[in-house]
Amino acid sequence: MNIFKIAITMASIVMITGCASGLNSIQEREYSAFERDGVLVKEKNPSTGVALGLLPGGGSFYAREPALGVVNLLLWPLSILWDPISGSDGAKSINYDLTKYQLKKDKNKENSELDSKLSLNEIDQQEYILHKRKIDQKYDY
Repeated sequence: MNIFKIAITMASIVMITGCASGLNSIQEREYSAFERDGVLVKEKNPSTGVALGLLPGGGSFYAREPALGVVNLLLWPLSILWDPISGSDGAKSINYDLTKYQLKKDKNKENSELDSKLSLNEIDQQEYILHKRKIDQKYDY
């Protein structure tokens, strides 16, 4: 009877805390565009997250969700039903966030360089606007 209560408690915790959140539909489209355009920052491999999810809590730990990893460790082997998905979703979320950060950083750097050229009179206002539009289009995801 005690084991049953522990299992119910652990299942409740999982339901309350949820799994590593995946990307929403808009983010999924952006992620695909990042892959297509070769700009995706690949720090984590979603396939590795799936494989590690078969181990006790492995997918969640891989996706930087240690609290959920501990819960999944305690609920293993039941956690095999959801932890591979958590590992994959978490890896994609990490890659997505890092890519967005890198693109923003790169865009700011290019804009700063362009601003410097304008302030040093290396380009005129018309060239500035043209290059600014190109930069905006380049980073428009």
